[in-house]
Amino acid sequence: MTAPLRLGIAGLGTVGAGVVKIVRQKANLLAVRSGRPIEIVAVSARSRNKDRGVNLSDYAWEDDPVALAKRDDVDVFVELMGGSDGPAKAATEAAIATGKHVVTANKALLAHHGQALAEAAEEAGSILRFEAAVAGGIPVIKALTEGLAGNDITRVMGVMNGTCNYILTRMQSAGLPYDEVFEEANQLGYLEADPNLDVGGIDAGHKLSLLSSIAFGTKVDFDNVHLEGIQRITIEDIEQAADMGFRIKLLGVAQMTGRGLEQRMSPCLVPEQSPLGQLEGGTNMVVIEGDQVEQIVLRGPGAGEGPTASAVMGDVMDIARGLSITTFGQPANTLSKAKAARADTPAPYYLRMSLLDKPGALAKVTSAMGDAGVSIDRMRQYQHETDTAPVLIVTHKTSRSALVAALTAMDGLDVLSAAPVALRIETV
Repeated sequence: MTAPLRLGIAGLGTVGAGVVKIVRQKANLLAVRSGRPIEIVAVSARSRNKDRGVNLSDYAWEDDPVALAKRDDVDVFVELMGGSDGPAKAATEAAIATGKHVVTANKALLAHHGQALAEAAEEAGSILRFEAAVAGGIPVIKALTEGLAGNDITRVMGVMNGTCNYILTRMQSAGLPYDEVFEEANQLGYLEADPNLDVGGIDAGHKLSLLSSIAFGTKVDFDNVHLEGIQRITIEDIEQAADMGFRIKLLGVAQMTGRGLEQRMSPCLVPEQSPLGQLEGGTNMVVIEGDQVEQIVLRGPGAGEGPTASAVMGDVMDIARGLSITTFGQPANTLSKAKAARADTPAPYYLRMSLLDKPGALAKVTSAMGDAGVSIDRMRQYQHETDTAPVLIVTHKTSRSALVAALTAMDGLDVLSAAPVALRIETV
C-alpha cells in the first residue's frame, strides 16, 4: 500500500479548522482520488484550549510552528497563520530547509517574499503551492499555471476582495451610505482586524501581484501595484453610475504594455450587464484574456471556511498524486524583473464634481479639460438646492496623465467646492 501523505497544519482558525474537517470527513474519497491516504499528524496554533468545532485529540500539538515545520513525520507543511513576516515566514522557511512541501493560503507572505521562497523551494526540490491565497475557492492559480499554459496572457482582471464587493453592492441595493455599510460589514465579521487591508485595496493588491507573476513570467512586484481604496465612494457615485448604465467595483487589472507592466487595484466603473457588473455580495470573479483562449471568466466564493479549505486541499491532492509544478508556473530563476509602468492605457473616465453655482463655472471646467486634450462624451447636471451644483461627466478615452493635467488645471480655477472624484471605466 502506498504510504500516507502526512500533513502538519499551522493555524487553526476558520480555514485551518475547515481543512481538518475535510481530511477527517472525506478520508476515503481523498485516498481514492489521490491514490494514497492523506492524514494529519500534528497541528499548531496560538491557543491549545480554544473550541474550534473539530476534534484535534488525534494529533500531536506543537506550540511553536517552526518546530512543527521541522518534524520528521511531516511531509507537507500547511501554513494557515497569515502575516507577511513573523512565525509564518520563519516556519515556511524552516519547512523548505528541511525538505518539506508547503501549501499556504498566505497572500501577504508571498506578495512580499514569494520570489525568495520559490527559489529556495525549487533549489531544495520542494513544492510550494498557494491556490487558497487568491480568490478563495476559485482555482485561478491552477488555471493560469496549467490549463492556460499554452497562452500568452494579455490581461488579468477581477474582483478579488469579497468584503469590498459586499460593501459596494449593499450600498446600491439598500441605498445606504458607505459609513453605514462599512459598520454593518464590521459587525458581520467581514473586515480584517486592520480594515484598511480590505477597503484600502491592500489585500486584493497582494493577490493581483501574484497573478501578474504567473501571467507574465515576472517576479512578484507588489510594491508597484497602484492602490486606491473604496473609502471615497459615495452613495451618489453608486446611484449616478447606475443611472448611466454602470456599476462600481474595486477592480484589479494587470497587463503588459510597451511601457512595462501595469498593475492597478482601484475603484472602476464596469458596464452593468457585463459579468463583473452583475457580480453581487462577497463573490469573487477573475477574468483572464489570452491570445489563444480569448477570454475566460472564473466566478465563485472568495473566502470562507469551505471554499478556502477546498483550495488548500486541491494543492494537497496534487502533491499526493505526485504532480510537481513550479511555484509561479516556470522556474523562479527564470522570472524577469518587470519594468513598472504607471497605468496610462487610454480609457474613458467618470468624473463627479460639485461646482460653485455661479456664471461661467461649467465653461471654465470644460475649457480646462479641452486644453488638456480630454474630450467629453456625456455630461449631466443634477437638480440642487444648495450653492453647489453636482455635475457628472463621462469622458471619451483618454490617458491618465491627460486626465491628471485636466484635474490639476481645474484645481486652480476656484470653481470647485471639493476635489473631483475620478474613476476609470474599464472595458470587459
